[in-house]
Amino acid sequence: MPELPEVETARSLIADQALHRRIVDVDDSDSYVRRPHSPGELRSALTGRSLTAAHRRGKTMWLETSGTGETAAPGGPELGIHLGMSGRVVVTGPDGTVAEGGDPHRYDARPRRPEWSRFTLTFADGGSLVLLDPRRLGRVRLDPDIGALGPDAAQVTPAEFRALIMKGRIAVKARLLDQSKIAGVGNLLADEILWQAKVSPLARVDSLSAAQVNRLYRALKSVLGSAIAKGGAHTGDISRPATRAAPARGTAPRWRTEQSAGGPPGGAHASRPSGPDQQPRAEA
Repeated sequence: MPELPEVETARSLIADQALHRRIVDVDDSDSYVRRPHSPGELRSALTGRSLTAAHRRGKTMWLETSGTGETAAPGGPELGIHLGMSGRVVVTGPDGTVAEGGDPHRYDARPRRPEWSRFTLTFADGGSLVLLDPRRLGRVRLDPDIGALGPDAAQVTPAEFRALIMKGRIAVKARLLDQSKIAGVGNLLADEILWQAKVSPLARVDSLSAAQVNRLYRALKSVLGSAIAKGGAHTGDISRPATRAAPARGTAPRWRTEQSAGGPPGGAHASRPSGPDQQPRAEA
């Protein structure tokens, strides 16, 4: 599943190659990906505009759009894009060159199917922006509400992190995965952060020492920085300090617990949150 680093590669791609290109057509025919919008609603709202800026908080992107025509309002609706479990953004330039960002190339062993193109913006210069999503769990919507998301994991300050991570009695891994507290950390990143910080995923947040919280923050910044630089958390190439050997394949890490014994029933997954990264399979 794309985590913050993969989504950042998609946002950066859009910012570099898809802005200020006039939209002449929109394919919003996939009813599940465009929910709750009606057929043609996104097409009507976006045709004639251009993307003007690309933003991200956690795993959610939103794109600003221009007005339409010389006398139109200076800005149009925002276009929200969530990559779901397997989404990638594919941008084709005016000269036909293709660039991609988002989920790793896990589906490239088999031919791409036309139905995997869930949403398409066609530009006046002949190029396009496509949401490619084999598992159909991505989402495209107008004017997305990001108010429920916590601060972006790549931007959270030490003071914000301490206040957010230590509140309550939940297991620390579940807290890291809670997008309403800190947006952008998924399962793989959480495991790597805990590994580098030498903190058990089952440790209750109210039992963490100041030293443990400081190590978690440093690990968060280190892991995110490395994963973004390498193009994503799922490339198989997250940097791990040389002094910390990975566990043998097929074995569990030997977490060094530095808190009193006894975690919440059900472990780290007992209170796994629902949020922007937890897409339902179907909606009424």
